[in-house]
Amino acid sequence: MKIVILGAGQVGRTAAYHLAREEANDVTVVDTNEEVLRDLQDRLDIRTVAGNAAHPSILEAAGTPGADILVALTNSDEVNMMACEVAYALYRTPTKIARIRSNEYTRHPKLFGNDAISVDVWISPEQLVTNYIERLIRYPGALQVLDFADGRVRLVGLQARKGGLLVGQQLRTLREHIPNTEARVVAIYRAGRSITCSGETIIEDGDEVFFLAARKDIRRFMAEMRKDDKPVRRVVIAGGGNIGLSLAKELEKHNQVKLIERDPVRARRVSEILEGTVVLQGDAADEELLIEENIDSADVFAALTNSEESNILSAMLAKRLGAGKVMALINRPAYAELMESGSIDVAISPQTITIGSLLAHVRRGDVVRVHSLRRGAAEALEAIVHGDERSSRVIGKRVEDVALPEGATIGCVARGDEVLMAHHDTVIQADDHVVIFISDRRHIEQVERLFLGETAGRR
Repeated sequence: MKIVILGAGQVGRTAAYHLAREEANDVTVVDTNEEVLRDLQDRLDIRTVAGNAAHPSILEAAGTPGADILVALTNSDEVNMMACEVAYALYRTPTKIARIRSNEYTRHPKLFGNDAISVDVWISPEQLVTNYIERLIRYPGALQVLDFADGRVRLVGLQARKGGLLVGQQLRTLREHIPNTEARVVAIYRAGRSITCSGETIIEDGDEVFFLAARKDIRRFMAEMRKDDKPVRRVVIAGGGNIGLSLAKELEKHNQVKLIERDPVRARRVSEILEGTVVLQGDAADEELLIEENIDSADVFAALTNSEESNILSAMLAKRLGAGKVMALINRPAYAELMESGSIDVAISPQTITIGSLLAHVRRGDVVRVHSLRRGAAEALEAIVHGDERSSRVIGKRVEDVALPEGATIGCVARGDEVLMAHHDTVIQADDHVVIFISDRRHIEQVERLFLGETAGRR
């Protein structure tokens, strides 16, 4: 698949990294910064073009006339929209994806479509990150909470803790502990390594467990893995940028929220927009300020400024001063991994969260949702099964007979309004939505080929 990526910022570089690693993709990246492009070309097998991403000559030099997908991820909404418009007008590019940050555009859905601006899919990384953090706050103790099947099923990652009823027990006892509900453990990571899951597998203290369950059953299952986590009441947010502001607007409906913003002008602006949030002007890494605002009574501290160093410092300080759970927005994966193994509970990676929305439109077959997991090492996807028993490799087969690669697991099947946790004898039917967990993303293409029927071509 021929893909042109416009913009080599953090999101653009992450997209290039993920897409270039797949043999079937031919990737070209466009940016005005030649130094960044040279660095990318040294690291990845891609083409690069320096110049303005909205100029027809630059788009042509990048190979847009023959591209299957154009992904516009520059820092300018206007450049992204114009590039999509030019690509469609001149080259009829089939799929055009644009990063749109301002809600001045996104709140008007009529702007995008066949008779309007030629953007097939718009993505707001800020809104995706806001939604992600909000789900983590709604489910205390979770490391990741991801939606499938229109939100009816969720994939939750958490760390098993001593005192949880299932810790020290075999997975086969799951039904005994939680009767009248269904959940499926799809992966367990122990000391950072994936282990094979079977009925005899014993969950140990400290294991990172990923499970699928119906939305209504999530809390009951989490309670079996760790001692009851109290509901979040008090939240302190560091940073009044787009993400901090959006999160405060969502949380202030049900929580006691304080927001700390360094810039006095921005703090004043944020205080005018928010209704139930206490806005403080100051430095979130100021120990005296945090003590004065009773940080030790905060259930969650979320550091969401534009500086990852400030986020790390303020989160570590908040944790030392007694905050319950601390989160920090961290762009560099190496930093994120290092911090999560120390004093920060959750390192939030905007690129990892955003890349899933892009991958759903790049994957072969009818893939409707993709989530990147464990810093991109693993992936969970939702694919629609097309064809019939003659054209499909999976339709009419039981789950245990599907030739999945090592480390891939079918977690559940959404069939109409019904959600079925996948057992060995579950039979896959046409038009099923199948949720698959892949612990090693090197096997993604093999999984994609399995779910490609004659009627399922490239999107």
